[in-house]
Amino acid sequence: MSRAILIVLDSFGLGAAKDADKFGDVGADTLGHILEAASQGKANTNNREGPLRIPNMERLGLLAAHKQNTTGLVPGGEFTGLYGYAQEKSRGKDTPSGHWEMAGYPVMFDWGYFPKTVPCFPKELTDTLIERCDLPGILGNCHASGTEIIALHGDEHVARGKPIFYTSADSVLQIAAHEESFGLERLYDLCAVARELVDDLEIGRVIARPFVGADGNYSRTSNRKDLAVPPSEPTLLVKLQEEKRQVISVGKIGDIFAHQGTGEIVKAAGNMALVDETLNAMKRAEDGA
Repeated sequence: MSRAILIVLDSFGLGAAKDADKFGDVGADTLGHILEAASQGKANTNNREGPLRIPNMERLGLLAAHKQNTTGLVPGGEFTGLYGYAQEKSRGKDTPSGHWEMAGYPVMFDWGYFPKTVPCFPKELTDTLIERCDLPGILGNCHASGTEIIALHGDEHVARGKPIFYTSADSVLQIAAHEESFGLERLYDLCAVARELVDDLEIGRVIARPFVGADGNYSRTSNRKDLAVPPSEPTLLVKLQEEKRQVISVGKIGDIFAHQGTGEIVKAAGNMALVDETLNAMKRAEDGA
């Protein structure tokens, strides 16, 4: 074969999976809801108008895969690509589970998760981190959107030096801190201690979320770092490297696989920058990579 390019649209579903009730996801359908909102003229951050038009993806079979999964009907028509849909075997809905399974290693064990309470992290955990890392305290301590919680607590963090702790539906502890006032290396060191402490809780990842800016205007940088539990079995990426094939990992992929078989690591900040780096990687990928 020449090259294989796997692009993941994170959290982009084509209808609910059969076990959606186990995760509170009954009725989930990201693409369907986007199509519906666009047809109703609902505004979004890009101020686009009118029905969603994605002719290239449609010809490749994206809408057909959505229709077949949500209705059970097999659409007719001609397509320029092969399409399909799948439901993961993994028992979690978090990022490592999905990515590892796509690389041939389904996660058949249960991750640990933090409850949707405030505070959400065990007091013993946060107290130990505060003591060992000489912190004046922490902010957040809840489930939150990363951009929203930085906007909410960014000023206080910069003024008082308290890092921002939060989690999500994934098995993850995320820590946000200002690259300059708190320090990037200090954030990495804090996350390394946190990684050690959450191992007994079966938490999949600890993520360093550095940001920059001032006076309520903050933005995350490309210096994100995921400290993930490594896959306990070889993935497709490892097999490829054992066969001396080239692997290029764009974005957070290297961290998600704990740098096992991930080859060249390419980082970038923001979706469009990641797309550009993917296109660049495609140009230099060797035949058979």
